[in-house]
Amino acid sequence: MTKMFERLQQKWRVGPFQMVLIMICFALGGSVTGYTAKKTINLLSVEKDWLWTIVYILLVTVIWPLAVLIVSFFFGQFRFFKGYVTRLGQSMGLINSRQFAVQSSEFRVLSSEQVGSSQLAVGSSEQRSPPTHDSRLMTHDLQLPTPDSKLPINIAIFASGAGSNAQKIIDHFRNSTLAKIVLIVCNRRKAGVLQIAEKENIPFLVIEKEKFFSGNSYLDELASRKIGLIVLAGFLWKVPDALIKAFSKRIINIHPALLPKYGGKGMYGNYVHEAVIRAGDKESGLTIHYVDEHYDNGDIILQVTCPVLDDDTAESLARRVHELEHANYPVVIEELVKGLQAASDKR
Repeated sequence: MTKMFERLQQKWRVGPFQMVLIMICFALGGSVTGYTAKKTINLLSVEKDWLWTIVYILLVTVIWPLAVLIVSFFFGQFRFFKGYVTRLGQSMGLINSRQFAVQSSEFRVLSSEQVGSSQLAVGSSEQRSPPTHDSRLMTHDLQLPTPDSKLPINIAIFASGAGSNAQKIIDHFRNSTLAKIVLIVCNRRKAGVLQIAEKENIPFLVIEKEKFFSGNSYLDELASRKIGLIVLAGFLWKVPDALIKAFSKRIINIHPALLPKYGGKGMYGNYVHEAVIRAGDKESGLTIHYVDEHYDNGDIILQVTCPVLDDDTAESLARRVHELEHANYPVVIEELVKGLQAASDKR
């Protein structure tokens, strides 16, 4: 049984805590489905055994996806089950997979007009209002150029620390035909992420502050590697304007809190978690967002929450948030890559 759960965790790319929530959703969704189907049959006064069985199977087929999606919403697993139900429908031939070339199985890609009326406002931090869902997604027109949509998109990971998120991203794309991790960029010569780069045989670049902020921001090096997407994974320097303009809507970051709260200069790592605990918040989580000219201010792509327990320390809360980061960041990157390639195909 333990090995089965471990295989499912690897297949679904989720952490142990999320795996428990998913199993709870499956169980409750099944119970709700069975109860609702039986009540419906009683109302229809179906008496013959063979007809009862047929009607019951049909009702379960229709009710179960709705029931599990509703249950998953309350446990913060709606995004997972939306993808799961979609893939199930595609495998049964009930959903045309071509409809999901841009709108993928797990992510809702919105046009710029839809973004304006969406529940989660974007733009400056003053314009944003805190979302109310446990799992919150917002994407935008993914009109980002790629040299050739048939070729993998080259990704550069910028990191400053141990590189746990970088390792998860590398693992995720190890055998992918969609994207390749071709460069690790770091601002610290002794950072653990450089050991990961050496182990994985990925070229790395240790950057200097003067050239990064006052020079050409290493644009030549990035261009020589044909970088199509920059992923910040614990990178502690502010990205210079030159780099943001050159890679407009092609730089994303992950922040260990629910922005716009607990963002800005100096808010990283345990400083964020300590602030959340001091404020007495009952939930925290992560935010994945595009990078603009201001700290932690770009358009939000995804927010996922986790509870803050009464006895939490910064370290215990960090572990819970890290689980969410490792489970969600690689998946979001993959969906953005698919969006880039789909947009390129339309041109």
